[in-house]
Amino acid sequence: MIKRRKQYKASKNKKNNMPGKEQSTIEQSQLSGNLSADENKLRDIYKNSSDVVFRSFYIGENDKAMLIYIEGMSNVQEIDEGVLSPLMNVTRDTGTAVDSLIDKKVAVSDVKKVKEISECVKEIASGNPVILVDKQNTGFALGLSKWEKRSVEEPQAEMVVRGPREGFVETLSVNTSLLRRRIHNPKLKMQSMAVGRYTETKVIIAYIEGIAGQELIDEVEKRIKRVDIDGIIESGVLEEFIEDDPYSPFPQALTTERPDVVTANLLEGRVAILVDGTPISMVVPTTLYTLLQSPQDYYSRFLVGTLIRWLRYMFFLVSLLFPSLYVALLTYHHEMIPTALLISAAASREQVPFPALVEALIMEITFEALREAGVRLPKQLGGAVSIVGALVIGEAAVSAGIVSAPMVIVVAITGVASFTVPNYEASYAIRMLRFPIIILAGTLGLLGAMLGILLIIVHLASLRTFGEPYLSPMAPMKGKDMKDILVRAPWWKLNTRPHSTGKSNTNRQSNNQKPSPIRGKE
Repeated sequence: MIKRRKQYKASKNKKNNMPGKEQSTIEQSQLSGNLSADENKLRDIYKNSSDVVFRSFYIGENDKAMLIYIEGMSNVQEIDEGVLSPLMNVTRDTGTAVDSLIDKKVAVSDVKKVKEISECVKEIASGNPVILVDKQNTGFALGLSKWEKRSVEEPQAEMVVRGPREGFVETLSVNTSLLRRRIHNPKLKMQSMAVGRYTETKVIIAYIEGIAGQELIDEVEKRIKRVDIDGIIESGVLEEFIEDDPYSPFPQALTTERPDVVTANLLEGRVAILVDGTPISMVVPTTLYTLLQSPQDYYSRFLVGTLIRWLRYMFFLVSLLFPSLYVALLTYHHEMIPTALLISAAASREQVPFPALVEALIMEITFEALREAGVRLPKQLGGAVSIVGALVIGEAAVSAGIVSAPMVIVVAITGVASFTVPNYEASYAIRMLRFPIIILAGTLGLLGAMLGILLIIVHLASLRTFGEPYLSPMAPMKGKDMKDILVRAPWWKLNTRPHSTGKSNTNRQSNNQKPSPIRGKE
């Protein structure tokens, strides 16, 4: 069974976490058929809301009706041409029902009947105008939502040299269509649910039926349904509620803006979570090695992809351990440093008043501050501040005798190495863990550095994400999956999916199926 931590409850009293009595009354209120009464209820709900439009009109000459929509969220031109004009100019026969008349005259493909005030409110909030007719206890929600949205562009944080240039946007319907364009099979399923008592943010669970394990799908759905919060502003809010270990510095969901990455993971048997209002989607479960892989590995030749992957693994360790090893060797283990290098380092540190530990912490904190400033500043200034600032401050610090030149080189190499981690959330974890390892190395030497490494390995070995071990397939060892971890095997060798998700030991070629894009496995 997939383990799950207990969800945090803001209050022991469940009533304090639920909507108020007034909202509960609205949810149970049916449309009465009295247009004036129903209109008063909706006007009371939308009191002090100047952007909500109530448009009275007559269907034909006798039937009084009301159209309600939110300005800026509905297609006003389509409302005028496809709804109001044909209904107001219709000549209605005595025996013709209103719903039949709307079906024949309203030029809208998506018309849904609503019978409760709460359903009307939900449709109006989604941008769909609602028509209420006097003496009719059924309303009509028209699929005419329209609002401003950003065009599909290349993701700025996940650029590749060779590959698709499309990225997710903030509109959920556009994001789902980008996945549908890549997976034409009807087995691609998308379950929708609303999260947040006030925002009622739409969340989509996407998976491929028959490939993703049903236990995984049920667990994802169960965790999302447990979320009890006022609103979901971004996918990161939802991620904290559904992850297995919220106190771990390592990300337990793959976050990406690239539809091709999500498509590849769906074909491996994973589940994608799309949140309305953000271009960042989540893929679960994930592993440490998934976070260290880039789409570029699969769009290049396999020899190049393998070389780049090994380079990335090496610099992943450099970004975590290089400053701490330098501090440990310089402080406690002089005999391990070549004599010429030791003399050079000692000469450069002759004017430095701080021990190597304090020197490393000063430089690391300064570098992180410069990097954060480069992210927050406008694009035109960010790069200049981070690069020029590092050069100027580093040179000035060496000239002033605050830090030594070798320490500046060590911190610079460490910073460059951290940029090789393709997943930004994973690089945050490395940057966070670098400081305690430096402190351990500065106080206990190499023994402290090894202690820090062992603690990280123990934590990673015990960490699970939706039932999958975080170090899989290395721990536990799964031989068939190693061909896409230590190396990037040729495409004709990637003919099996991961054993931990979906179907295992099933050869795709025997089913006349081709390998999936980006790490296609069965």
